[in-house]
Amino acid sequence: MPLFPTIAILLTLAAAFAYLNHRFVKLPMTIGVMVLALVASLAVILLGQFGHLADFIQVWGEHLLGGINFERTLLHGLLAYLLFAGALHMNLEDLGAQKWTILLLATVGVALSTVLVAALTFWMLVPLGLRIDFQYCLLFGALISPTDPIAVLGILKTVGAPKSLETKITGESLFNDGVGVVIFLVLLEMAEGTRPVTATHVAQLLAQEALGGAILGLILGYITYQLLKRVDNYQVEVLLTVALATGGYSLADSLHLSGPIAIVVAGLLIGNHGRSFAMSDRTREHLDTFWELIDEILNAVLFLLIGLEVLVMPYTRSSLYAGLIAIAIVLLARWLSVWTLVSALRRARDFSPGVVPLMTWGGLRGAISVALALSLPPRFGAVRQLLLQMTYVIVVFSIIGQGLTLRPLFRKLYQR
Repeated sequence: MPLFPTIAILLTLAAAFAYLNHRFVKLPMTIGVMVLALVASLAVILLGQFGHLADFIQVWGEHLLGGINFERTLLHGLLAYLLFAGALHMNLEDLGAQKWTILLLATVGVALSTVLVAALTFWMLVPLGLRIDFQYCLLFGALISPTDPIAVLGILKTVGAPKSLETKITGESLFNDGVGVVIFLVLLEMAEGTRPVTATHVAQLLAQEALGGAILGLILGYITYQLLKRVDNYQVEVLLTVALATGGYSLADSLHLSGPIAIVVAGLLIGNHGRSFAMSDRTREHLDTFWELIDEILNAVLFLLIGLEVLVMPYTRSSLYAGLIAIAIVLLARWLSVWTLVSALRRARDFSPGVVPLMTWGGLRGAISVALALSLPPRFGAVRQLLLQMTYVIVVFSIIGQGLTLRPLFRKLYQR
C-alpha cells in the first residue's frame, strides 16, 4: 500500500479510537487507543468466521499491516521524536541527583535481567515442549529487559509519583534502551556466528554505540543551542529542534552510533540550557505545545499499531502459555535486578519507601521490545516466531495490566 494512504488510515483510526476513548472508555489516551485497537482486531478475527465482510476486513487489515515495517517505523523513525519530546522536559538537576542509580539500572540492571530472564525461560520452555538453545533465550532476555521510554513516559504523566522516583524510572528508561540494543546486537552476532565475539569486541561496540552516541548528541545539541541563541522567532526555533531530532538520529544511524542516546543527550541539553538561556517565554510556550502534540499523536499511532498487530500474529496454545508464564519471569527478573542494585546502593543513599516494587511494576515493556523481536532474522524460523509471540504477550500485559494499576499501587504505598 502506498505511503500516504497508509498514514491516512492510521491517523484516522488513531483519531477515532482516541475520540471513543475520551467520550466513553475514559482510560489514559495511549492505553485506551491500544485497548480499542485490540478489541477491534479480536472482533474482526472472530467475525471473520461468520461473514464475508469481516473476512474481507481482516484480509485488508493484514494487507495494511504487512506493508508497514514496524521495526524500521519505530527504530528508524518515530523513536527520534518520541525520545526528544521526553528528554526535553527532564530536569538535569533532578537527573544528576539520581545519576548513579540510573546508570547502574541502565547498565548492570539490564545485563543482570538479561541473564536471569534467559535462564528462567530456558527452564520454563522444557515442560511446554518448546525447548530452544540457550543462546536464543539470551536474545529474548536482551530484547525484553530494557524498559520502554515510550510506554513509561506516556503513563507516568498520569500517576503522580514522587519526583525522585519518577526521575529514576524515567531516566533509566531513556538510557537503558541504548545499552539493551548493544547487548542484543552482541548476542545476535553470537547466535548468527558471523564473527567471533570477544570481550574487546563487546567493549568496542559499547564505546562506539553508547559513548559515541552521547558525544554526538552533545555536539549537535550545543550547535543547535548556539543557533537558538541568535534568533528570536519561535517558528524558526521550533524548526531547528525538529531538524535536530530528525537529522541527529539519522546521522547517528549512518555513523553506527546509538541514535536513542544521541537524541536523549541533545534533548536534555536543549530542554535545560536551551530553554533557560536561548529562548523567550513565547518560544518556550510554543515549543512545549508543539512537542507535546507531536508526542501525543505519535504515541497514539504507535499504540494503535501494537493493538492491530494481533491481526498478523498467529498463536499456538503452547506459545500463548509460554508468553503468559514469561510475564511472571520478566517481572521476577526485574524485581531481582532492582532489589540487588537498590540494596547495594542503600549504604550510600536513601531511597523512598516501596521503591523496589514500584520500580519493578513501573518498568514497562513496549514497542521497542516488539521492534527488536521483529528484527530477528527470518532464518531463525520457528524460534523467531515463538520469541515474537512471547514478546507481544508481555508487552500487551505490561502496557494494559501494569499501566492501569500503577496509580492504585502508588496510592496504596504513599497514601496509607
